[in-house]
Amino acid sequence: MGEFKYIKWFNQIDKNDIPIVGGKGANLGELTQKGLDVPPGFCVTAGAYNYFIDSENLGSEIRASISNLDVEDSIELQKASSQIQKTINEAKIPEDLADEIILAYKDLNQQIGVQNLEVAVRSSATAEDLPEASFAGQQDTYLHISGAEELLNHVRKCWASLWTARAIYYRENHGFDHFEVSLSAVVQKMVNSQKSGVMFTANPVNNNTNEIMINASWGLGEAVVS
Repeated sequence: MGEFKYIKWFNQIDKNDIPIVGGKGANLGELTQKGLDVPPGFCVTAGAYNYFIDSENLGSEIRASISNLDVEDSIELQKASSQIQKTINEAKIPEDLADEIILAYKDLNQQIGVQNLEVAVRSSATAEDLPEASFAGQQDTYLHISGAEELLNHVRKCWASLWTARAIYYRENHGFDHFEVSLSAVVQKMVNSQKSGVMFTANPVNNNTNEIMINASWGLGEAVVS
């Protein structure tokens, strides 16, 4: 594995790296470091998102779309969100960054011994999973992504999903600066799961720490997550 500026492998990160790889990425790193059997992968860091936004001067376009926006007007909110996501998805990823993502993907292919490995591309917001904020599920996850070009497209879609109507509304209502929240894209080998689940070590409904709650479903677990 070469030296990367915008890529962190799971075995290079842990729970202290939320500012760099977001909550999801940091936890995957923590589990990997502890020796659990986590499907391998890497994070395209929050720095990459910021570099992309700055290099294409998208910040000023985004600011123009959300200044004076009344988030309680759902039509206006949806319009602004669609415009911002379109702007991001049509922007070019800087070449040095695109090259790093592709090189890391090729490294992952070599580790696994498969060409055009199928990966999950998931959003990991840098302010995720703070006790006072829950961004979970607000950004997008893409499954069964294969090939360098598709990977780049879906990393960019993850970046764009920081600007869904729901995410903009949440940040406005909770007093988060839109430009203080960033996003890392997690790229991870797909698993062919027969069943999937989520376990809470405290009851999420009433905060009872003497109860454990497990939700599960067949397959990849989209039903549970959604």
